[in-house]
Formats: sequence, C-alpha cells, structure tokens
Amino acid sequence: MSPVFSHGDLRLYLLSLLDESPRHGYDLMQALSDRTGGTYTPSAGTVYPRLAKLEEEGLVTKTVDGRKTVYEITDAGRAEVAARTGELEGIEQGLADSIRLIADEVRGSVRDAMRSLRADLAAAAKSDRASAPSAAADDARVAARAQLQRADAIVNDFRARVRSDLRTHVARGGALAADIVDTLERTLDEASRELTRRLRG
Repeated sequence: MSPVFSHGDLRLYLLSLLDESPRHGYDLMQALSDRTGGTYTPSAGTVYPRLAKLEEEGLVTKTVDGRKTVYEITDAGRAEVAARTGELEGIEQGLADSIRLIADEVRGSVRDAMRSLRADLAAAAKSDRASAPSAAADDARVAARAQLQRADAIVNDFRARVRSDLRTHVARGGALAADIVDTLERTLDEASRELTRRLRG
C-alpha cells in the first residue's frame, strides 16, 4: 500500500517543501520519495500540474535556471502554510502511519517468503534423500557394467592365448595328450563354479 495523499494534501505538502527552500520539479519528487522512505514517488504528471496551479494562485513563482525550472514560494504561499500548520502535521502523521504499515507488510512478506523458501529447501532435501538410493543404484549399475566389460576382456584374452598356445604347439609337431585337455576342462569347470558361487554370495 503506497501512501495516498487525500484531496488537496499533496498540493499543501508541495507548498510546505517549497517553504523550506526553492526547488526544481525533480528535486520536489525526490524530496517526496525521501520523506516517505521511498514508498511514494510521484510522477512528473502528478507534480507539475499542481505546481502550475500553485503558480496560478500566486502561491509560488518559477524561474528558469539553465535547463531547470526552479519554483519558489511567495509571501502568500508562506501565509497559507502558516495558516494550515495543523493540517500539515496531520499529513505528516498520516505519512508516518502509512510507512509503518508498509514496513509491516514488507516484513510480513519477507517472513512469508522465508517460510516458503525453507519449505522448498526442506522438500528439495527430502527429494534428494529419496532419490539417493536410486542414484546409488544407478552408480552400482554403471560400475557393474564396467566390471563386466573388464571380465569379458579377460575371458577373451585368456581364450585367445590358450588357443594360440595349443595351435602353435600342435603346428610344431608337439603331442597333445588327453590328460592335458582333461586338466584344462577341470580347471575351467572349477573356475566357473567358483565364479557362480561368488556371484550368488
């Protein structure tokens, strides 16, 4: 909720700012923003028509200073500010109340946002914990596939070396006794059974 000046209040407040010192339009807009803690920054379309009206009424004058137009309060303007001191105090109090309400709303919004963020973080952490076993299983599968490839390579290498040795031996006229082949068969069979036992745990 931005501070909203009641009808005529902004006009009077602008006049009171000019009572403090001459100002150009942008300076007045900045002063309004500063006085309201940045919660209300009027547009040029809000401020300049009111300044023109004050000038029409003889309460302010304007002079051009380079590229800036400077507004200055007149004696009639000072008289109006003095006559409406009570109203100005009411406006100041209303702005202070508005700023407090906005600050409360901001604090509430921040608290809500923090609660929401904490809830999101908790949900994300829970999701991470829930997916951790799945991630671990994925890692285990990747590792198992890598070891399977290694085992395939070992078996293929063993087969190639045994075949090569046997063929080379026979090609050179060597004898290949049945008991040697029987020993090879038994050894491979024992190795296969041991592997199966280990795989089954």
